Amino acid sequence: MNVLLVGGGGREHAIAVSLKKSKRVDVLYCVPGNAGIAQIAECEPSIGVMEFDKIIAYAKEKAVDLVFVAPDDPLAAGLVDVLQAEGFRVFGPNKQAAILEASKAFSKDLMKKYQIPTAVYETFDDPHKAIAYLETARMPIVLKADGLALGKGVLICNTLEEAKAGVREIMQEKQFGDAGNVLVVEEFMTGPEVSMLAFVDGKTVKPMVSAQDHKRAQDGDQGPNTGGMGNFSPSPFYTKEVDEFCRTYIYQPTVDAMAAEGRIFKGVIFFGLMLTPEGPKVLEYNARFGDPETQVVLCRMKNDFMDVIDACIDGTLDKMDLVFDEDAAVCVILASEGYPVSYEKGYEITGLERFDGKEDYYCFHAGSKFDSEGRIVTNGGRVLGVTARGKTLKEARKKAYEATEWVSFANKYMRHDIGRAIEEM
Repeated sequence: MNVLLVGGGGREHAIAVSLKKSKRVDVLYCVPGNAGIAQIAECEPSIGVMEFDKIIAYAKEKAVDLVFVAPDDPLAAGLVDVLQAEGFRVFGPNKQAAILEASKAFSKDLMKKYQIPTAVYETFDDPHKAIAYLETARMPIVLKADGLALGKGVLICNTLEEAKAGVREIMQEKQFGDAGNVLVVEEFMTGPEVSMLAFVDGKTVKPMVSAQDHKRAQDGDQGPNTGGMGNFSPSPFYTKEVDEFCRTYIYQPTVDAMAAEGRIFKGVIFFGLMLTPEGPKVLEYNARFGDPETQVVLCRMKNDFMDVIDACIDGTLDKMDLVFDEDAAVCVILASEGYPVSYEKGYEITGLERFDGKEDYYCFHAGSKFDSEGRIVTNGGRVLGVTARGKTLKEARKKAYEATEWVSFANKYMRHDIGRAIEEM
């Protein structure tokens, strides 16, 4: 098969590696891709993920048999629908189903209607009404921009003053653009956070292995929220009992609820969970693979990736057993100093060849490109996802941090405590 992957981040590099490993994939194409993906796929960096007409023309030119749409924006805007209308076989939810992530107000209303455990919430389209509500609410409280905001449209406010400033930031100053036209105000939940990715074929849901993210920019969970500074899998908090509860009261009910609403979901659902004292609750849904969760989950999967993709598209997931290695994986993000606020890019990355041929070590490119001289340079806030596998979390963590020293670039920045708290448990 010839496969076209849409996207160009660390998640897409991890997906590309898994696709390339499949016995059934002959040629892998990617738009726009990045310098890492270009090592294993034919990339077309001039085509952006939202340039639907160009993507269709490219897919036709390359006679692709399947298109894998990975990022949130094109999914929410209906790229899957457009490709299907042109006769392409596509992996990813259509626009009707991608609303599960594209609108937090929709997903919260869905959970309320179908009694899926989540935080108590209210939605507002008027900032003055939101502020009036906050004056009666208990702090801390969580504010969420309704639409897609690159994983950053969430504010945790400890005081009423912070909450009022947050409303101004999201709804009036439009820091997240139109994503902030509607505001979701949510009770603050406590407990360990766990990320669960699950394959879905419209009716059957097959969870992958658990992962745990580190969102804050600095050690000790300090600094601003980011798209993720590192990840590990599995999470020790995700016990057999938690799994059974989530399968019964969260995963299957979500898929059934979407079907009942006439929004058949096929693809991957990311369940962001909070393990509260009252039990697991849904923090958020994503309608695609998470980043950097994908980097620590897919490298542990033993199935042929294409077989799973086909089962999701064809509605035969119930006939498939997902198999994962019993080991652990840790991903440490190497970022540009100053991320997520402001940072410089264009610095040469050296030492990448040290990953060649090394089993259990991966260097997933998130923000890289080739410069005019053909050198690989930094091209984003999150630059690389250095990932390692080990028999235990402790071993995987040691190997991942060891490997972060293999590569260099000016402005290189990382957290030094990814998975440390778990290791010390």
